[in-house]
Amino acid sequence: MRNLITDVRGVLVGQAHDSAAATGVTVALFERPTVASVAVLGGAPGTRETPLLEPEMTVEHADAIVLSGGSAWGLAAADGVMAWLASQGRGFPVGSLRVPIVPQAILFDLLNGGDKPWAKGAAEAPYRGLGHLAAAAAGADFSLGTAGAGFGATTATLKGGIGSASARAATGQIVGALVAVNAVGTATIGDSPHFWAAPYEQGNEFGGIGWPAEIAPDHLGLRFKGGTGQNTTIALVCTDAVLTKAQCKRLALAAHDGLARALRPAHAALDGDVVFAAATGHSGAPSDAFALTELCSTAADVLARAVARGVHAATALPSAEAKPAWRDRFGG
Repeated sequence: MRNLITDVRGVLVGQAHDSAAATGVTVALFERPTVASVAVLGGAPGTRETPLLEPEMTVEHADAIVLSGGSAWGLAAADGVMAWLASQGRGFPVGSLRVPIVPQAILFDLLNGGDKPWAKGAAEAPYRGLGHLAAAAAGADFSLGTAGAGFGATTATLKGGIGSASARAATGQIVGALVAVNAVGTATIGDSPHFWAAPYEQGNEFGGIGWPAEIAPDHLGLRFKGGTGQNTTIALVCTDAVLTKAQCKRLALAAHDGLARALRPAHAALDGDVVFAAATGHSGAPSDAFALTELCSTAADVLARAVARGVHAATALPSAEAKPAWRDRFGG
């Protein structure tokens, strides 16, 4: 177990970034068409192809899921992923053609100090190219923190980033999470180094320092960054179980509990929180509703851990206005 979403058989992850622009793309590539759904609970989402993933819609499978920076410009990343998949003969069959199914969610990283001339109409945005590069780079190992879609991500107090984690559910099946943490609020308790997700930590995966001795009233005060549309935490949870599209929808909804456990606040009017869920089908189906609930509970726990890992692993951007990294403020 790598403690990454790629512990789920059938999932690979690739990433690419533009360091001058302080933005990037992360692609979860499925080795075969995979049942997927989505739950959107934030008030300001930016997405592509998400209606297709609702249980009543016709197409059952996705070829990849894209998480990207760039706000609305970032939605072009899926074009690059589609181009790469098409070159591999992948996609939904339509007559003699195949159309790759690539749902996507984006986050806002335009004001993080990076050079983004396309936001002023002075250049072409890089996201199509970054999407193609990320898909081509997909593998079992990938970087956490300041990488891919999390390259320019921030929280209210600290640098955000890409996080991932995995676990074996009580059912015996593997569940993994991948998240780009760009929250309007905080992943840590007040101004302390302690993570809200501390009760779910495995080993010392994000510092091993647990919760503070007490939760003081000041710890519960909300800390915000930015303004409307400047935030979003976007994620994917996967399992190797056999699930229907409707069960994937339930998995995505339950996994949002992980965001609520790891971020304060979550699902805000200023956030565009989106969680995709996918089932690669390499192990058996849940035996009953209780087994499905085990998977859902594990997904929420794993996503909470992934959020903390993304912030814990991040490194600060070089600009003067950059948010400090957790390691810069608290060491270790």
